[in-house]
Amino acid sequence: MIDPATALRIDGRAVLVTGGTRGIGRAIAEAAAGAGADICIVARKRAELEEAEAAISALGARVVTVAGSVGDPDVAGAAVGAMIETFGRCDVVVNNAAINPVFGPLMDADLGAVTKVFDANISAPLRFARAAWDRHMKDHGGVVLNVVSVGGLRPAPFIGAYNVSKAALLHLTRQLAQELAPSVRVNAIAPGLVKTDMARALWEPNEEAMARTHALGRLGLPDDIASGALFLISDASSWMTGELLVVDGGAGVYARS
Repeated sequence: MIDPATALRIDGRAVLVTGGTRGIGRAIAEAAAGAGADICIVARKRAELEEAEAAISALGARVVTVAGSVGDPDVAGAAVGAMIETFGRCDVVVNNAAINPVFGPLMDADLGAVTKVFDANISAPLRFARAAWDRHMKDHGGVVLNVVSVGGLRPAPFIGAYNVSKAALLHLTRQLAQELAPSVRVNAIAPGLVKTDMARALWEPNEEAMARTHALGRLGLPDDIASGALFLISDASSWMTGELLVVDGGAGVYARS
């Protein structure tokens, strides 16, 4: 029986977050740490990892960091291995890291760059899920959360490769939810336009006008997504798998009207 008063606590669990040094990933890592979890962060820049480790450790969590790109096939195994060595477990994988170097119509895009997007945004989440399954979740259960995007739900100009990759990641979520049930739950969260460095080119030039396209009258913040993510990785969502949670400030209300 789940106690609603404590359902969002994840005390004693170990949570891996890719791209966890800033933006949405950092907010999710901090929310998980605040809810009692140990944290593993994967990111490319060592200086950012050191800063994040210090900040999250100050919240009372044990933290391990792994430097590397999710595009490197060896990083997933290294990260899960570091968690097993340090914490003895890997209960949750949050596939947050993504890249978007292709801007413009797909008909003009360099196919090598498109392949790189697909590897980082689709194949890498599968690698991390497989590493966690092989080393821990197969025998102990767990949760996988994939950070997708509202861009994966409908076409849009200029960022087609990114949007297609997120649509595929959503389908991967549902496929893995079927394959890994009942011991592992797999869900997805789709942020709308959030004020992160990665999305800066979309919101910074005219933030007020962009905010007016959202029913709630503002753009998202990383913490808005972290709250939904904590729900999906905690026991509060224990009867959910293969589902998508859209957190977009009501932009979809206008898109559908």
